[in-house]
Amino acid sequence: MASTSEENAIAWHSLPLEDIRDRLVASPDGLAGSEAEARLARYGKNVLQEEKTSRFTILIRQFRSLLVYILIIAAVISLLVSDIKDFFIIVFIIVVNSVIGYWQELKAEASLEALKKMTESRACVVRDGSRQFIPSQDLVPGDCVVLSEGDIVSADIRLFETQSLTADESSLTGESLPVSKDHAERVPPDAPPYSWKNSLLSGTTVVRGSGKGYVVGTGQSTYLARVAALAQERSPDSPFTKAIHHFSRRYLALLIGIFIIVGIIAFLQDRPITEVAYLLVAQMVSAVPEGLPIVVTIIMVVGALALSKRKTLVRHLPSVETMGSATVIASDKTGTITEGRLSVQDVVALDHDNLVLAAALCNDAEGGLGDPIDVALARWVDGYESIREVHPRCWVFPFDTAMKLMASTNVVSGSERFFIKGAYEELKKYATNPGDLPALDTQVDSLAGRGLRVLAFGAGDWHGGDPSEWSFSIVGIAGFLDPEKPSAADAVSTAQKAGVRVLMITGDYPLTAQEIAHKVHIWKEGDRTLTGPEIHEMTDEELAAALTTTTVLARILPEHKHRIVKVLQDHGDIVAVTGDGVNDVPALRAADLGIAMGNGTEAAKSAAKMVIVDNDLSVIIDAIRNARVIVDNIRKVIYYLVSTSVTEIMLISSSVIAGLPLPLLPIQILWVNLVTDGVQDKTFPFIKEEGDVMARRPVHPARQFFDRRQIRRIATFGLVMGAIGFLLFLHLLGKYPYVIAVSVMFTSFVCLQWFNGLQAQLEYEPYFLDIRRSLTMNPYIYLGIGAGLLLQLAAIYLIPGIFGVVPLALEHWFYVVAFSLAGFLIVEAIKWWEHLHGTMTVSG
Repeated sequence: MASTSEENAIAWHSLPLEDIRDRLVASPDGLAGSEAEARLARYGKNVLQEEKTSRFTILIRQFRSLLVYILIIAAVISLLVSDIKDFFIIVFIIVVNSVIGYWQELKAEASLEALKKMTESRACVVRDGSRQFIPSQDLVPGDCVVLSEGDIVSADIRLFETQSLTADESSLTGESLPVSKDHAERVPPDAPPYSWKNSLLSGTTVVRGSGKGYVVGTGQSTYLARVAALAQERSPDSPFTKAIHHFSRRYLALLIGIFIIVGIIAFLQDRPITEVAYLLVAQMVSAVPEGLPIVVTIIMVVGALALSKRKTLVRHLPSVETMGSATVIASDKTGTITEGRLSVQDVVALDHDNLVLAAALCNDAEGGLGDPIDVALARWVDGYESIREVHPRCWVFPFDTAMKLMASTNVVSGSERFFIKGAYEELKKYATNPGDLPALDTQVDSLAGRGLRVLAFGAGDWHGGDPSEWSFSIVGIAGFLDPEKPSAADAVSTAQKAGVRVLMITGDYPLTAQEIAHKVHIWKEGDRTLTGPEIHEMTDEELAAALTTTTVLARILPEHKHRIVKVLQDHGDIVAVTGDGVNDVPALRAADLGIAMGNGTEAAKSAAKMVIVDNDLSVIIDAIRNARVIVDNIRKVIYYLVSTSVTEIMLISSSVIAGLPLPLLPIQILWVNLVTDGVQDKTFPFIKEEGDVMARRPVHPARQFFDRRQIRRIATFGLVMGAIGFLLFLHLLGKYPYVIAVSVMFTSFVCLQWFNGLQAQLEYEPYFLDIRRSLTMNPYIYLGIGAGLLLQLAAIYLIPGIFGVVPLALEHWFYVVAFSLAGFLIVEAIKWWEHLHGTMTVSG
């Protein structure tokens, strides 16, 4: 036998059977048991290799964030200057955030388990001259496998004997109809997998008939393994993760500049080195919106729970917000846009009664099971079971893949009648009513032109089982199609109105795919339909250009779909991919958001980041709406928390430059950022939808969270309130002792955030534009403010020593209220200016 690497390069489907037997040293009598054991030791188990991520790696991944790095540095400095209290508080923050992320990732790490399960079955083989069942993981190259109806194919097999054998390859190739197999078929070496008529691929299913074949590929040498290898590619970071990284790098550069300037100035002021270090800790703590990672996680968890009530399961939290920025939905056809089962779409009857009899009697479907065409006919015929009972079968000619027909004889009115069904071209050869056929030819062309699979039916008297003795008239034709789901068209239209392109990607025939796509408003006149072979000949740039006018992609293989996703991403699209088969796994993994259907394969569901439980495309539209509300709420909490940090940075920096003591102590800043803000920001997940989010076009991820308007608002608020805070602190130092001044500043910042939180509930309109709407946008925020008030009163009146403050007198509260209202009115003024100038949308 050839070496393993050489065997992997062999196009087994193109070789003559004699060559295959010689190369594999195989025979119809099977391998000897000892030889099978030797080959198993050489080739290994017939299983897919998987790449697992250790728990330690998942844990370490939680700390790979610039914001976390800043907090770690602040904790180390706190420890060095013996500020143990701040050290433990900062470490606690880091640990809590990391535990949440670690727990979530542990739940999601199962992506390749389903692919492994696909080979956990048993196979019938010939060994030592007799048939025996063995675990499919023990199959080896050269094994002689015996196949029958219903078998799951567990290895790549080159057939040497077929008897009316058809296979369901939809999970690998996307082909919705069963594929006829013929061991004698000659296939070119470079033929795509969906045309390997003489072979069966691992992961497919035998629908009808029987056959025998030689195992030519196991484990990592199968076509399924190539799909799995693509599936192991790491999923891209979510838009939010990318935006946070982009923001963090710029923010860190700005902070380093500020830290250096403030540190140099403090050093030149002859401040003790411990005080300079303490100032830097205060700067770092104020600079980092510590609660941001946790509250964003909570927003996405709440969003995921809301989606679960709409029959959408979220396996990867960041996918919740990714959906909100999707610009393209690349949808599988079978089982996603269509019902996933064939049905009779159109019938042309020359003799309706005999057509019904032929459809019911020349049929092997039982109990809703069998060949998809037989099952579709059984559903179409009224009283299918009773017709078959009244007219028992006397003789049958099983479906012949070469002749493309099936025939039977049944008792009708006391005599034997002959019924036949099959390809129209084949039945024409035997039909005895040629005068009726010209008109029928036109109807056949019409149905085929609509992408329907056409089947003809005949009836006549019984003269004998040899085809030369058959005598029948063609009594009608039927067109079959996997029909679209009733809700699909509305779902597609809603997505398009929301600025999301919908592409249909399928392994089916172009005409069939185009017919369905036209019905659900994906394809229209002038749109291009692109096929897999055409894509194979294109460069990435040519494919990118073609995709701008293409809405239907047919005869697509997994590697084509994967490449389509990559090309779309490379040209700026955020791609959501839907699918339900193994053939969809690579694209589901590579996409920004992989969405599996609930009745899909376990492989697809494990590779996806979201699972639509009831397989309804319209649920995806609900998910988009929900995701856009989530994105809005994340933007709002980012503004709320980051504007606080910028204000604190400006206040502390200006005070240090002016030679003043710290206006806020590190522990006070942590209290503001984590306890006061931390109570209120937890209500942000419950902010209601502001306006019609589906009336907006998708926003590019680079601008989704940190666009110019967002940055302008944060900077304006931070600079103005930082300046006002500095002037207030300067005034307080001139009038009161330092401990009172810092106590007033501490409470002022807490109250500022209550009013700032109210403003943050609305992004696209001023607070007083519709006061009733503003007050009811989020009732939970008032609970947050109430809880924050109780906590702050406890901090300054019950345990003031912990925070380095003293209880406030009534006169001090005047400064607190004035400072807080100033912040509220400044934000309101900014919103009114934007409202009057028409700039209250997400900007570039």
